[in-house]
Amino acid sequence: MKYALIADIHSNIEALDAVLAHAAAQGATRRVFLGDLIGYGPDPVAVVERVRACVAAGDHAVLGNHDAALRADEAESMNSEARAAMVWTRAQLDAAQTEFVSSLPLMLREDGMTWVHASAAAPAQWPYIRDGLQAQASMAAAATPWVFSGHVHEPALFYAGRDERITPFYPSEGIAIPVAAHRQWLAVVGACGQPRDQLVGARYALFDRAQCQLRFFRLPYDFHSTARKIRAAGLPERFALHVEGRV
Repeated sequence: MKYALIADIHSNIEALDAVLAHAAAQGATRRVFLGDLIGYGPDPVAVVERVRACVAAGDHAVLGNHDAALRADEAESMNSEARAAMVWTRAQLDAAQTEFVSSLPLMLREDGMTWVHASAAAPAQWPYIRDGLQAQASMAAAATPWVFSGHVHEPALFYAGRDERITPFYPSEGIAIPVAAHRQWLAVVGACGQPRDQLVGARYALFDRAQCQLRFFRLPYDFHSTARKIRAAGLPERFALHVEGRV
C-alpha cells in the first residue's frame, strides 16, 4: 500500500489538489493529512471539505496547531498575523466544518506507522523537530519503525543508526529512499501549502509500505491564483509572499 503524506496545507486548495492528483498518479491508495489544514490561506472551506471527503472514504487526518486554534484559547499563543488569519478563518467555516477540524485526533498509529503533526513526545504542545535530540524524543514516544510529521515546513528525514545515534538526512526530490523496518525513521514531509524556503511548489511525501521506500516531492501548481486570493481576502501580505517564494 502507498500512503500520500500531506502536511501544512494551510487553506491552499490549489496546492492540495495538485498533490492529490500527483499522488493518485503515483498509485497512492491512502492519504494521511498531518495537520494544519487551515490558517494563512484563502480557501479553508474548500480544503476542509476536500479532506473531510477523504476521511469519510477511509483516509486519516490528525490535528495541527492551527486546527486547534479554532478554539479561541489555543489562538492566544500565535503571533498577530497568524491570529488575524485565524479570526478570518473562523468566520468562513460553518459549525459542521469547525467540528470536523476541532475533533481530529492528535496522533494515530497503524501498521508500524505513527502520524502526528509535531512530536509524539508532546503532541498537544507542538514542539518543532529540527535536530536529532528532538527527533529522538518523538521516535522514542512513538515506538514504531516509522514516524511521519509536519509542523516544520521544510522536509527532513531522521534515522537511528547502529549506534542508536539519530542522524539527519535532507532528501532530494523524487528519489526513492529505502527505510527498512529494522531501523527507526522520522520523516518531516514538508509543507503542502505554505513554503518557507523562498521556493514555490507544493510538497508531500509518498511512503510505499510494502517496499519500505519513501519519496519526497515538490510539485508545480497555480500559486499565483493562491496569492491573488490571499490579497483579495485581506489576509496578511506575508502569506502571499510565502506562496510566491519571495520570503
